[in-house]
Amino acid sequence: MNDINSVAISWWVWPLLVWAMVWKGFALWRAARNESIGWFIALMILNTVGILEILYIFVFSKIGKSEK
Repeated sequence: MNDINSVAISWWVWPLLVWAMVWKGFALWRAARNESIGWFIALMILNTVGILEILYIFVFSKIGKSEK
């Protein structure tokens, strides 16, 4: 029975992990380029399955860039 449960879970876990890692990589890269140390640390520690990362890339990083 455990084998069936692990197979059922794994079909959605792997795409979710790939999704989260891709967005986290882009967001961390952008935070490093913008020299946003606070955002870099927050993005590195918090795991929000890409939600915070997407918000940072499309909303918050542009606010910080326009202030510089």
